[in-house]
Amino acid sequence: MVRLLSAGATDLGLRRGNNEDAYLAMPELGFFAIADGMGGEAAGETASRYFIETAQAAFRSEVPSSEETNYALVQKVFSCSNKRIFEHAEQNPDDHGMGCTGDLLAFYRDRYVIGHVGDSRVYLLRDGSLRQLTRDHSLVQLQVDRGMLTPEEARNHPRKNILLRALGTDPAVSFDMLEGSGLNGDIFLLCSDGLTDMVDDAAIQDTLVSTETISQKVKSLIGTALSAGGRDNITVILCEVQMNGAVESSSGAA
Repeated sequence: MVRLLSAGATDLGLRRGNNEDAYLAMPELGFFAIADGMGGEAAGETASRYFIETAQAAFRSEVPSSEETNYALVQKVFSCSNKRIFEHAEQNPDDHGMGCTGDLLAFYRDRYVIGHVGDSRVYLLRDGSLRQLTRDHSLVQLQVDRGMLTPEEARNHPRKNILLRALGTDPAVSFDMLEGSGLNGDIFLLCSDGLTDMVDDAAIQDTLVSTETISQKVKSLIGTALSAGGRDNITVILCEVQMNGAVESSSGAA
């Protein structure tokens, strides 16, 4: 049996007046979700909240009974939340252009599925090595892929926040789906760009391999981002896989 230990937190940061990030960690249902909103006034907050609410409702009402149903449920969350956000913007002209990133990690036994759109990220720490599982749907990532920018130049580029894909900006959304098997000791990190714009992968890895508890690691990552300037909202979820035992949580929700 798979045991999931989790912790999550969000922080306003040092330069924002409102928090457009949202997250939810529900290890008892085997899923974790994060969103980073965009749009004027409170539109970004609304978009990210819609994604989280849609994910929570879906996994509470339809507990996956197989790998296939788990995969399909993740797809449903993305399509339904996209429709909800887009229709809200259509009905509320002041919120035109609202949207959000979306990342959802869902387990069925030891198998996991990740749905992803935007530039929030999912990482995996395995055997002491950190690997980014998702690829940013951003203008600068496209330029990196084409050899026009280095990864370091992309991190500091003035147009790094321009997204090529997001939830709610179009009637239909194109999102990535990834699958894999969790191993004992794996740590999954879901985070908004408020972390990764401030903290490089090497520093993230150093924190994750430390002897701190999973809750302390979440606090340390957010603290490092704040110390580096805290230019954006910062949201972090950690999920550690342990084989054999009951599911346990130290998570929270924004």
